[in-house]
Amino acid sequence: MKEQFDVVIVGGGMVGAAVACGLGGSNLKIAVIESEFPQEFNIEQPHDLRVSALSIASKTILETVGAWQGVENRRLCPFKRMRVWETAGDTEFCSDDIGRSELGFIVENRVTQLALLERLQTFENIELICPARIETLHYSNHQDSELVLDNGRILTTKLLVAADGAQSKIRQGVGLGVTSWDYEQHALVIYIETAYPQQDITWQRFVASGPQAFLPLTGNFGSIVWYNSPDEVKRLQALSLDDLKHELMATFPDELGEVTRVIAATSFPLTRRHAQHYVKHGVALVGDAAHTINPLAGQGVNIGLLDAAALAEVILEATQQGRSISDVSVLKRYEKMRCTENLKMMTVMDVFYQTFSNEFLPLKFLRNLGLGLAERITPLKNKVMRGAMGLEGALPKLARGEKLL
Repeated sequence: MKEQFDVVIVGGGMVGAAVACGLGGSNLKIAVIESEFPQEFNIEQPHDLRVSALSIASKTILETVGAWQGVENRRLCPFKRMRVWETAGDTEFCSDDIGRSELGFIVENRVTQLALLERLQTFENIELICPARIETLHYSNHQDSELVLDNGRILTTKLLVAADGAQSKIRQGVGLGVTSWDYEQHALVIYIETAYPQQDITWQRFVASGPQAFLPLTGNFGSIVWYNSPDEVKRLQALSLDDLKHELMATFPDELGEVTRVIAATSFPLTRRHAQHYVKHGVALVGDAAHTINPLAGQGVNIGLLDAAALAEVILEATQQGRSISDVSVLKRYEKMRCTENLKMMTVMDVFYQTFSNEFLPLKFLRNLGLGLAERITPLKNKVMRGAMGLEGALPKLARGEKLL
């Protein structure tokens, strides 16, 4: 027997769950399909390797949909300062300069996901179907989509939301194309214990082989992101944890301090992807299904959460106006809100990456000069800071703290 839904969200990760929470309490019947429920959180557990730097806009979205308390009740690390430097150029951003108590928060992805899943299950109009996988998708641009799940359930829906990641099967199944290329670098993520107590700064140093970054975690723990060639990352990952610690201490700047222990490490390739279209009849892409961005400034999850907020806003406004939420003219408003903004962020990150990856001496001089000037020109520095935090620009209502219902 077929079950009818207004919206089916494929993927209960951070972005998919945020879309659901944005629609929570409405008259729409929502289903969220997730293949595996995340492990429950215990404060005694070590930090996960997968963490994100949540912006102030992301925090506001989570607060507005009622999920931030679930993050605070688990674990997060606020940071006040961000430093970027090369050989001579150096600039540091501080939240005090714009009257804020922090620039953002380092949060384990699982913590954010659990908080959102916990919140969405409080809404009567949302059903979380987990664990479940899609066996068959029947899509037509003239009628509702039909999904056959591996547990035998058959769902039909007016709107299918693809929140199923960079290799999105929904995106592929409905024929939405993507443009992509590799950056020819991998990122090695290393979970460390340091001699320093909990820090309030995240930093990034640029060297010839690629950036070296530090993200603070609670207590005297931190996350290192070491960008390098695929071969070098493979070599580093094959080392024992003790040998990797010695490589870190020999290669990273003194700002890292003493690494008392390397606890775990993983790696991933850097790939840029951008869907040629975010929507078509009855389908919308959000988060990594629509775009993957160079992780230099940690904006991937943040722009995904802005996607979620914008899509929820467009869906509910269309519903209030009596318009069909599967209509491509309705969904194009979401695409217009997010596609240009995401492309701008992706382009800035690409330019930044290409500029700092180039050892051409005149360009290197200009980079250092630019960082030095950024440190001295306070209005420019503060504008960059506010933009990265999501405090200005074209923001959806949830990111401005406005409820949708």
